[in-house]
Amino acid sequence: MSSSPTAGSRRTALDALHRSLGATMTDFAGWDMPLRYGSERDEHTAVRTRAGLFDLSHMGEITVSGPRAAALLDHALVGNIGGVKPGRARYTMICREDGGILDDLIVYRLADTEAGSSTYLVVANASNAQVVLDALVERSAGFDAEVRDDRDAYALLAVQGPESPGILASLTDADLDGLKYYAGLPGTVAGVPALIARTGYTGEDGFELFVKPEHAVELWQALTKAGEGAGLVPCGLSCRDTLRLEAGMPLYGHELSTALTPFDAGLGRVVKFEKEGDFVGRTALAAAAERAAAAPPRVLVGLVAEGRRVPRAGYPVVADGKVIGEVTSGAPSPTLGRPIAMAYVDAAHSAPGTAGVGVDIRGSHEPYEVVALPFYKRQK
Repeated sequence: MSSSPTAGSRRTALDALHRSLGATMTDFAGWDMPLRYGSERDEHTAVRTRAGLFDLSHMGEITVSGPRAAALLDHALVGNIGGVKPGRARYTMICREDGGILDDLIVYRLADTEAGSSTYLVVANASNAQVVLDALVERSAGFDAEVRDDRDAYALLAVQGPESPGILASLTDADLDGLKYYAGLPGTVAGVPALIARTGYTGEDGFELFVKPEHAVELWQALTKAGEGAGLVPCGLSCRDTLRLEAGMPLYGHELSTALTPFDAGLGRVVKFEKEGDFVGRTALAAAAERAAAAPPRVLVGLVAEGRRVPRAGYPVVADGKVIGEVTSGAPSPTLGRPIAMAYVDAAHSAPGTAGVGVDIRGSHEPYEVVALPFYKRQK
């Protein structure tokens, strides 16, 4: 049975369709979203072995355009956005002046105009979309560029899993073989104009399709029909979380926060000090880079349970009777068949295979194996 709409929550263009499929709905960042349609494990396994279809219309799309759009984004974000070629995408972050992470983002560079104007699509997490929008507007002062809130202009569908290229190829003439990972191209899918991006949050090959909201139901139905023979199933947020956890992908509010810099999160590689000009947080991030190089702070590691008890965010990680870290995300892993977690732990206990590490689960110290991330990597 699907739950009734949550009062005050926003609904995606696919809301009625989710309810007709019997989805269990939940409030997520102010949106009513499908948590699951049936079995979370079955949905997870479908993405790992066949294909899954997701509604991601809660994500926050912000368009930045104009002659100085690249310069604005290079100033506002930590990455080298001016170096992104048209049709490509980049994973990056927006930080505060003190280096704390406001959000992690994917930025797509769309087509340039002959007049020298560039257009970028910035995709923020649903929970941070307004914060990112406000920061970009504030940081745009003095730049010949426009920052536009396009959250209502897009619905976002994702088809993920090893069968996804074949399913999508049956519905589009776009050159999917030539579409690299972290690239996007305009095309038509089942007659619907779309930005076709080869990105995802599952650890599998897959595509994210940005379309107008009025085309969302039509496209969902076309993908569902095209995927029937390939075992495609609708998937909710619950399996998306276990998929990204197995793939070692951070989730804002768990592995990332304003209390952490990219260097604290082990993602210092996204900060590009070599780019021209100043950027927000540069001084603080340079200091954070030096601290991390001199004496690594807590390190983000993987933990695999020896038993069956599932660790949850906030649980202490212990060794030799002392707290050495904290779990940031934890869940049963359908692929590994055991509970897994990501956790920040003291550097001295971060090496894979470190003995004597456990998680304090309601007073009981459960043994865990320290492993390198990710837990799962697909065969290419």
